[in-house]
Amino acid sequence: MASDAWLEGHARDRLDLLDVSLFMRAAALANLSSAAREFGLSPAVASARIAGLEPMLGARLLHRTTRRVSVTQEGEIFAAHARGLLDAAEAARASVGRALAQPHGRLRVTMPSSLGRQHISPLIPAFLRQYPGVTIDLRMTDQIVDLVDEGIDLAIRIGALKDSTLVARKLASNRRVLCASPAYLEKHGMPRHPADLALHECVILADQRDWSFVTPTGVIDVRVSGRLVTDNGEVIRDALAAGIGIGLKSTWSVAPLLASGELVTVLDDYPIAQTVAIWAVYPSRAFVPPKTVGFIEFLAGRFGEPPYWDVEPAGVMR
Repeated sequence: MASDAWLEGHARDRLDLLDVSLFMRAAALANLSSAAREFGLSPAVASARIAGLEPMLGARLLHRTTRRVSVTQEGEIFAAHARGLLDAAEAARASVGRALAQPHGRLRVTMPSSLGRQHISPLIPAFLRQYPGVTIDLRMTDQIVDLVDEGIDLAIRIGALKDSTLVARKLASNRRVLCASPAYLEKHGMPRHPADLALHECVILADQRDWSFVTPTGVIDVRVSGRLVTDNGEVIRDALAAGIGIGLKSTWSVAPLLASGELVTVLDDYPIAQTVAIWAVYPSRAFVPPKTVGFIEFLAGRFGEPPYWDVEPAGVMR
């Protein structure tokens, strides 16, 4: 019948959301084989699916080499619209039936290495048991990742947020203290005022050489110096415990050392001026998938407020 032929012809012109998702992931990873593995497909099948998508759209989406792929200009235009298409499809699927209450699917999460290892990765098994329909792709990195370009659902970040295009939910307070080992303080003396730090060896995170404190006369900035500068918080923690100097640390990192006495706080009467927090950050969009909401609520509930590392001995995890 004519109507059957019309339906068959239009069916061939319809976008397959699997193909669209595969293209988006291949573009984010710059590798079609890696994207194929995530979708449980062979590289040959994945390549064939993308090859079938391109003539339907009348445009080449990817430049392919034996090792990587790159997105064409037409592919970038299509990707900008495809993200909304996939979000809308997910919203429609999750708005009815069991899906409304049951998070499912792959959750791609990025977070700082130290925080992730100490306070999040130990919670992952419990989360997976609570939500058997969710799989987690966990990226531990101290680099700021572009969530949209990398296809990331959720980022855990520490500090002040600068990207206004993202949506943020506070997970926990991030209390920071000055601390040092008893051995260092016995040898070099206890600072009595923030200005005294200029006479001390300090262990510095990246380029954060100006430390701000609240004093009775207002906020003051102190320029500190030291022989060890690093972008890794665990290196700073270990150096402080070894008696190298005084450092500015988050309590989630040093709570066990403070509880054991390996580190002690200094200048307690002069709080750190900047207030920072631990945030869950995700791309700004009308619909947030249940898997993302579930993970955020799970972490916030486990951390507590104030967070457990500030109220329980040695930061014992709940």
